[in-house]
Amino acid sequence: MDRHCRVVADIAAKVRKLHQDEQPYRVCHGSSHSTRPRHGSKDNVLDIGMLSNVLSVDQNRQTVLVEPNVPMDRLVEATLACHLIPPVVMEFPGITVGGGFSGTSGESSSFRHGFFDDTVESVEMVLGNGDVVRASRQERPDLFQGAAGAVGTLGIVTLVEVRLVRAKTWVKTTYQRFDRLGPAIADIQAQTNDADNDYVDGIVFSRSHSVVITGQLTDVKPDDCPAQTFSDAGDPWFYLHVQDRTKRLEAMGAAVEFIPLCEYLFRYDRAGFWVGRQGYTYFKVVPFTRFFRWLLDDYSHTRTLYHALHASGISSQFVVQDLALPYHAAETFINWVDHNLGIWPIWLCPLRGCVQPTFHPVTPDFAGDKWRATQDTAHKAANISQPMLNIGVWGWGPGESSTFIERNRALEQVLRDLGGRKWLYSQTFYTEREFWDEYDWPWYQSLRKKYCATTLPTVYDKVQGRVMAEQKKHGDWKASWLSAWPIGGLYGMLLATISGDIYLHRQALWRHRKGTAGSS
Repeated sequence: MDRHCRVVADIAAKVRKLHQDEQPYRVCHGSSHSTRPRHGSKDNVLDIGMLSNVLSVDQNRQTVLVEPNVPMDRLVEATLACHLIPPVVMEFPGITVGGGFSGTSGESSSFRHGFFDDTVESVEMVLGNGDVVRASRQERPDLFQGAAGAVGTLGIVTLVEVRLVRAKTWVKTTYQRFDRLGPAIADIQAQTNDADNDYVDGIVFSRSHSVVITGQLTDVKPDDCPAQTFSDAGDPWFYLHVQDRTKRLEAMGAAVEFIPLCEYLFRYDRAGFWVGRQGYTYFKVVPFTRFFRWLLDDYSHTRTLYHALHASGISSQFVVQDLALPYHAAETFINWVDHNLGIWPIWLCPLRGCVQPTFHPVTPDFAGDKWRATQDTAHKAANISQPMLNIGVWGWGPGESSTFIERNRALEQVLRDLGGRKWLYSQTFYTEREFWDEYDWPWYQSLRKKYCATTLPTVYDKVQGRVMAEQKKHGDWKASWLSAWPIGGLYGMLLATISGDIYLHRQALWRHRKGTAGSS
């Protein structure tokens, strides 16, 4: 803790000097799982990558004090040693605690526990003028609520206190097959009301093949039921495994298996759900077979995938969007995605409502009479949004840049029309006016003034889309060069190789196999 205080004091002094000199700056965290192009000053870079330690686990209070750049796999490793885990664990092991708080992280346990920041008890922040403050639901509650999801635009998070729950050894996982989308969506909503379920999500492979996945924590596994794992190079990719387990099932049929806890928490790491499949589509000449998935396994983990996407510029050609909608509008939206983008599979994840105003996905008050009619009095009184369904749309977009922009803008318009809101980790294509019609500018600006953040970039500054067409228009030779097949992909793989990401995931896997990060 003494080291932490010295580091924070140094960061605060640098921020205070930059504030006094009215100099813009960019914060370097050391990693990113955003698919947005990177913005910010190239001259003043404030490196906070050294804030990467788990400071303490309080077993009595069931909390952990952790610095913001600690990734999920290291956090889970530290808390599991005390037989505890965070209630909400982001599915990608490289996502950091600070990213989970300052961004939006809704996972398969969020129907019960809310977004990741709902499990945070307090944060320490360096404000835009260099002051170091603490924020919680009791102390500076307006800052605490506003900073969650504001992508670091109200200050720099330097310490996070996360609530924990008791861990168990296994996740009893059930896959239920549906041959129609409507009943699958209805079942996901029903499963969130089952007190036995700890995790709920779903995968839509096609109009005639949907799977609702439920998980229940347990310490008991039948002896005749082998454990299923997903982290080893020889293991199946999770989404392919689910598809194989359910493709021969009758409608409403179910399959059950037991997965070690850590394997379940990070089950989507290899292939980044199914984005890794697009690498084979990109390179064309590499067969999508089990052998080549084993051979190229180092490049299928999300740490490596994201580094390659950023380095190559290929992310600008992807539709990578998470969108939250009212349950009654979800099927209409998925049908629109199928007709206009043709992207499958699609991820479904139920979400608990959250306190407004916020930059998190919520259903706005003006979303329509049907929503207002279903909103109960308790939610209205507490200004809590209704439960929603997260729909993950990830795949190649149109190759022509103007069409790519047009389709993404159309997607954002359909989302607004249906009463939904998107995640801000990805590119947005709103104009500035459209963006602030969607979000509460007076509330946000009052926080910026109160907490000395008016010289920092706004949320819109950080999330506005800048696609390859714009880079080419301004003569960005590097972007043009990287856009040529297969140079961009090979360049991304090269930088991912030399960056150390492969070493990091191999090191984590070694600890996992040794049992220090396992679930037993």
